[in-house]
Amino acid sequence: MGDKPVLVLVGPPAAGKSRLAKRVAKLLDVPLVDTDQVVVAAHGPIRDIFAQQGEAYFRTLERFAVIAALQTTGVVALGGGAVIDPDTRSDLASQRVALVTMGPEAAKSRISGDKRPLLKDGYLSWATLLETRRPWYEEVAQVSFDTSTKSLDTLAMEMVQWLKESDNV
Repeated sequence: MGDKPVLVLVGPPAAGKSRLAKRVAKLLDVPLVDTDQVVVAAHGPIRDIFAQQGEAYFRTLERFAVIAALQTTGVVALGGGAVIDPDTRSDLASQRVALVTMGPEAAKSRISGDKRPLLKDGYLSWATLLETRRPWYEEVAQVSFDTSTKSLDTLAMEMVQWLKESDNV
C-alpha cells in the first residue's frame, strides 16, 4: 500500500466523514485515524478546547494531528475545518482525497441541537462554514460523495470501488 494513507476524507461538519471512514477502513482491512478523535483523546472535548483556549489553539492541535495522520497507511478522516490551514491543503495535494458532503435538507436534520462549537446557530452556521470552505474542499479532493440519500454502507463500497479503479489499493 505504500507509506501514505489509502484515502483521506474531508468535508463539512456532520456530513458523515467519521462514520464513512470507519466503514471504508473495515472494508479495506486497514487502520483508521480520525483527527478529531485524536485531538479529543489527548486534550479533551473539542467544545471545551474552544471554550477554554479558543479556536486558534484547537487549530494548532488539529494541525499536529493531521501531520501525524498523513504518516499512516490507512484511512484518514479529517475534521471539517482542517482544510483551513494552507499547509494541510498543501500536504493533501499528494494524497488520494474524497470530499464527503450532504445537501441542505440532510444538513438541517443532522445538525439540529448540534454541540459543535462552530455550529451554534445550527443550519445557518453550517451553510456559512460550507460556503467559506467549499473552495478548499474542492481544491484538495479528486472525487465527491454525497451522504444525503445513500446509505453509508453503499457509499463505502462506492469509495472502495473508486479506489480500486484509481489503482490506489
